[in-house]
Amino acid sequence: MAKKVRVFLDSNVILSGLLSDKGSPRVILDLLCLNLPFLKGVTGRYNVIEIERNLEKKLPAALPVYKEYLPKLSLDIVPIPSEDEVKKLSGHTSEKDIPVLASALKGRADFLVTGDKKDFAGLMMKGTYPFRIMTPSEFLDIFPEISGKQES
Repeated sequence: MAKKVRVFLDSNVILSGLLSDKGSPRVILDLLCLNLPFLKGVTGRYNVIEIERNLEKKLPAALPVYKEYLPKLSLDIVPIPSEDEVKKLSGHTSEKDIPVLASALKGRADFLVTGDKKDFAGLMMKGTYPFRIMTPSEFLDIFPEISGKQES
């Protein structure tokens, strides 16, 4: 059996997918709920904490739905990166997003999917990391290629 493609979801992708039944983030979450044999969702404990903090602050009524839905994604949750792991990436992106980058590295991601174009735009084309950084719609654009490779 071929290796599973590991797609790391930034907090904004999970939140957008949960709060809207339309758009690329929702499609990605729906794909992960299918438990496809070639696809594995990943996120970081850092991201989970960020999501829960934002929901508690801005949309507390959605927290129970989130807690019910999250297990259906069967995400691998990467532990919070160590201080050293974060320090090594200092200056790569905004300070608030360095733990996301470190978590994607630690989680052996093939793709880091984020809606945060402002902070990750400079990293998307660099090829500095062992994964590709892209938006949800860009990931869906290449999804047929990913799924086709796994079936052959």
